[in-house]
Amino acid sequence: MDGVDSALVEIDGDKIELLAHHDTPMPDALKQRLLQICTGQETNLVEIGELDHLLGHLFANAVNQLLAKANVSPSEIRAIGNHGQTVFHQPNSAVPFTIQLGDANIIAAKTGIDTVADFRRKDMALGGQGAPLVPAFHKQIFASQDSSVVVLNIGGIANISVLPVNGPVVGYDTGPGNMLMDAWCQLHTGKPFDQDAYFALQGQVNHALLVRLLQEPYFSLPAPKSTGRELFNLDWLKQHLTTDDLFAHDVQSTLCELSAQSIANEVRRYQQGPNPELLVCGGGARNPLLMGRLTVLLDDWLVTPTTDKGIDGDYMEAMAFAWLAQRRIHNLSSNLPDVTGASKLASLGVIYFTD
Repeated sequence: MDGVDSALVEIDGDKIELLAHHDTPMPDALKQRLLQICTGQETNLVEIGELDHLLGHLFANAVNQLLAKANVSPSEIRAIGNHGQTVFHQPNSAVPFTIQLGDANIIAAKTGIDTVADFRRKDMALGGQGAPLVPAFHKQIFASQDSSVVVLNIGGIANISVLPVNGPVVGYDTGPGNMLMDAWCQLHTGKPFDQDAYFALQGQVNHALLVRLLQEPYFSLPAPKSTGRELFNLDWLKQHLTTDDLFAHDVQSTLCELSAQSIANEVRRYQQGPNPELLVCGGGARNPLLMGRLTVLLDDWLVTPTTDKGIDGDYMEAMAFAWLAQRRIHNLSSNLPDVTGASKLASLGVIYFTD
């Protein structure tokens, strides 16, 4: 929730090119209102409606700023793919649902560009998790050869796309990425994230705490599975803090190790061939402690950022939803049932026309 990543993407057959990108900060007041909903605090329809409206304008402004920066006219753009801001994701209950806010009608009206949004609910209607959706894009751009390729996106939640030498693509959320580290850092330093792992590097891993955290039942669930802030939040962490004498920086270090081990435990399952690769994107790829620990824990793997493969990891997700929008505009399937658990292939998203 630090900001809105926008990407200008040109797609020509199998060729996908990032032409320009832009970051639009999220106002602090808006971020705090969203966090309250995401962590299960009481809300009401007025609050949800207002946030949906405000996010619609924020996303539209992000697009307009990107186009101005790139000196590109809206008439040159076929469509916008807008994921929206997830505020709750509950795929495994008796009443499964997912909610992304950001009124796509506002985006289409304010930009003058047809907008594709609401990508997840069709997959869920077909019995799927509605997540992750990016593995289909990873399959498009990172072909595996003689060894496994795993694409790891470390956002708030960490998710993997497994491109095996043989067999179907696998993808799911491994657990926390930056989410817990960011929340703990904000609580104890006032900073929204741990720049260069400075806070965590002051501490040491508390192994008793780490063991308790790794006992979370989510980690042992079989795929397909997905999760989010509704599970991995500060309240969840505090339930495992059995003593008050832990130093804050030791907890930060332990949370980094939790992310590293929960990711590595899953990646190891998919080692095939002599040269397996773990390609890392998302904000966590800039965390030197986390990347260092992944390299140690996965010593048989080449651990490298996706930028080394020519894809800017900071804009991987934005590029993916441009690709998903393009698939919807042409009524092409864009989910992977082996990944999400959906009963069949589907073209995901709803088109919001400008007229």
